[in-house]
Amino acid sequence: MKLYDGGRAPNPRRVTVFLKEKGIEVEIVPVDMNTLGHKAPELTAKNPLQRLPILELDDGTVLCESVAICRYFEELQPDPPLFGIDAKDRAIVEMWNRRAELIYLTAVAAAFRHIHPAMVSWEVPQVPEWGEVNKPKAVEFLRFLNDELAGRPYVAGQRYTIADITTMIAFDFMKPARITCPDEFTHVWRWYREVASRPSAAL
Repeated sequence: MKLYDGGRAPNPRRVTVFLKEKGIEVEIVPVDMNTLGHKAPELTAKNPLQRLPILELDDGTVLCESVAICRYFEELQPDPPLFGIDAKDRAIVEMWNRRAELIYLTAVAAAFRHIHPAMVSWEVPQVPEWGEVNKPKAVEFLRFLNDELAGRPYVAGQRYTIADITTMIAFDFMKPARITCPDEFTHVWRWYREVASRPSAAL
């Protein structure tokens, strides 16, 4: 199989971190998103939405969307479990991963895509006002998460999961989006320093 990878972009990086945590090695096909390599005809044929990552299986099946790809690898190699260990735990992990993705990462991405000068030709139309509106949304999620992390070590509970991966990716993405996590969110900072120190987080 081949993984068409977009490097440090948030969604490709989610899969990269996940694979490192699993100890799974896959043939990587680097794609330069800065030169719009993800929009090349070959990749457009694989994913008409022109987004990365793309996992192409040996039988020609193409899987897109980072969480779907991660779920595929979770089924192939259940240990360590990154989506939960039983019905209740999997539901809790799913809940927190969805919150991190749909509320937090979405807000950070909107701020970046609608404000950063490098995204003018990508986000058409670029609406700076929408980008600015999303900055406080990201911070408010961190305020909520800070209260939650006062009582547990990781986003979804006592173990590191894909919810931590998604949240860490969003946290790192705040820098180019020009959003700052307040120093007063001490539990978020404690959590972030721990997850960012894992070997899988190295860029």
